[in-house]
Amino acid sequence: MLTSRLLKLFRFLRARLIRSALKPLSFIRQFTEHALRPRPRWRVKDFSNEKFERISDSELVEEECFDGYKAGEYYPVRIGEVIASRYQVVGKLGYGRTSTVWLARDLKECRHVCLKICILSSILESYNLQELAAYRRLENGPKNHAGRQAIRALLDEFTITGPDGEHQCFVHPPLWGNIGNFLRYHPKVDRLFPPILALMLQQFFLALDYARECQVIHTDISPSNVMLTITDPSVLEKFEQAELEDPSPRKEVNGRFIYVSRDFEFPDDSCGDPVICDFGHAVWGGEKHVNYAQPDRYRSPEIILGVEFKVWDIFEGTGLFYGIDDEHHAYRGRAHLAEMIALLGPPPPEFLARGSSMSKFFSPEGKFTCTAFALVVFDEIVSQVNSLLR
Repeated sequence: MLTSRLLKLFRFLRARLIRSALKPLSFIRQFTEHALRPRPRWRVKDFSNEKFERISDSELVEEECFDGYKAGEYYPVRIGEVIASRYQVVGKLGYGRTSTVWLARDLKECRHVCLKICILSSILESYNLQELAAYRRLENGPKNHAGRQAIRALLDEFTITGPDGEHQCFVHPPLWGNIGNFLRYHPKVDRLFPPILALMLQQFFLALDYARECQVIHTDISPSNVMLTITDPSVLEKFEQAELEDPSPRKEVNGRFIYVSRDFEFPDDSCGDPVICDFGHAVWGGEKHVNYAQPDRYRSPEIILGVEFKVWDIFEGTGLFYGIDDEHHAYRGRAHLAEMIALLGPPPPEFLARGSSMSKFFSPEGKFTCTAFALVVFDEIVSQVNSLLR
């Protein structure tokens, strides 16, 4: 009797053990089948709607307006084409002297992305390499740093071949627009309200601190390089649907299309947090730098005077110094220094002694050689400061 019971118990336990052992195998089999199953991909959409406005050949469009524009330097993007067998171009977001920017459909990951296509690599080789190196440094930074999310991520990069050579491409998450776009969308508001500015500056300084941890110095911070994230995906879907139903105006020259950029609609739930973009002019921390850095109007005296610098640009909602020389009607270092001196007084002698370009603006005794010019701008600067403090 006891032997029979023990035998039944043994058989019961053995069956339980076998079933328990098979459960992980079953899970592994199911997981493997899922992993090997082809992932769904977005289908290529048809953007061949020809009901678009045709622009006259004699009218300059967007990048054509730049001095020295050469069509062959830009990749001839066509809306609807699939680039790198993965990214289908939806519409044009913007343009610059060194690139055009497009909204694209990532057919592999089923998402919208921003595709930046640079002009010929033979022209921008060092610039592209610097930007790519900066993004790689930022990608390898501390994962738990709060400022990591305040820097635009690089999702992918590759080169494509156009009719005149190779072009570097960068793939980023799409962003709504920059601070300037935000203010222009609200014409009754000429500056950011203090609570909004405080939140943006918090993100901004977290981003700069993260970049410092990665030994990356941006050197080109300006409102155009601080952009707002998109939290409402319907903004992207509406952009795509608008391009399908009402295609962007364009002109055709020698088989090359030049499109008019399309803006995103303002999202229903407002925009997300600000992020810092465009690291093409970045330099590395821990090194000495005396080359010109920063946009003209935000340039610090260290840069103008050639003092070795380890600086971080500070974003302001509106300009205080412009450096426009009345004689040349363009930016000049002497005009910028004159504005600073008119407001803050002359720099200390020990500071001037460090500058390699001091003799261009100051006498050996440390006297500003354009004193009369500085006095002219004094009243204007004081007026600007008073208006900012209201």
